[in-house]
Amino acid sequence: MNRPIFGVLSWLCGIGLLMGSLFPSCTGHGNVSPGEDSVLHQPPYSGLTDSIRQAKPSGPGGPGRLAGLYFRRGELLSQNNLHEMAAEDFRKSLELRRDEVTALRYAQALSITGHSGEAIGVLQEAVAKFPGNDNFPRLLADLYRQSGRPAEARALYDKMLRTDSLNFEAWYERGLLLEKAGDTAGAIADLKRAYGLQPVNTYALELAHLYAEKGNSLALSLCDEVLRKDSTRELLDPLFIKGIYYSNTRQENKAIAQFDSCISRDWKFTDAYLEKGIILFRRKQIAQALETFKMTVTVSNTYPDGYYWIGRCLEAEGKDQEAVIYYQQALALDKEFTEAADRIKKLK
Repeated sequence: MNRPIFGVLSWLCGIGLLMGSLFPSCTGHGNVSPGEDSVLHQPPYSGLTDSIRQAKPSGPGGPGRLAGLYFRRGELLSQNNLHEMAAEDFRKSLELRRDEVTALRYAQALSITGHSGEAIGVLQEAVAKFPGNDNFPRLLADLYRQSGRPAEARALYDKMLRTDSLNFEAWYERGLLLEKAGDTAGAIADLKRAYGLQPVNTYALELAHLYAEKGNSLALSLCDEVLRKDSTRELLDPLFIKGIYYSNTRQENKAIAQFDSCISRDWKFTDAYLEKGIILFRRKQIAQALETFKMTVTVSNTYPDGYYWIGRCLEAEGKDQEAVIYYQQALALDKEFTEAADRIKKLK
């Protein structure tokens, strides 16, 4: 639901008009409910609430001091996961004192609370007002991606990279955007640039995953590089990605060994059970595959893929009606699970 970006009591709107034109709307993010008002009068917020009530917005330094009080209370609310109330305080602070830090914190609070449309509006204006701050376009591009506006996100990443070709975060985020759009070659190129500039595990594993899906052995060297630095022997992703590579290149025994290594490190790793089960199913080792898929729903009873593949095993054993029950469960958990819907139609 889109709502006006800003708003505050009429006397604050008057002060806002005197202070500039960034974020001009004074129509209100939302009013404080009686329950929220009660929270604000209890520790640890009560001291700041009293100071806000006593502060005089008129006079030299008045608006700035009041803005600071709202900001401090907003930060405290945010630290205690009261993000809706924090957003309201950041909004009030921003109307009194238009600065980069407050604008960013307000946009972040709106994003956390699901008010993406409002957050986008704040960030669009902040990008224009503070062109030297990379945090605004980066967060804005991320919200564009989440909101199904990839072209606008791409344009922002392109602009950031034209300005600074060493911006590894922009290379990484644009790579993820290209991956989602199905441009695997472009995604790999961007992720390679990001990893070359900042060789962290996150970038290495994202790149390795793309290589693994393409059956490129570079996936193995990247995963081994990450594993060499894993002194605690707790990482799962590099082992799992190696399993995906071996599975895609039909080196099935090696793939199963990697998935078993994942499971030995974390017996609740559902995806490892699933991928192992698919290999067993492909080998027509139906009984073993069935037991493996059953582990996925033992670990997580809301895992639709597990129910689907149990259904496939039961269908392979000629137990069609039992299979339909599991397909229906998969479809109940994921309404977009078209494969499950297709199997139900086939069997009925």
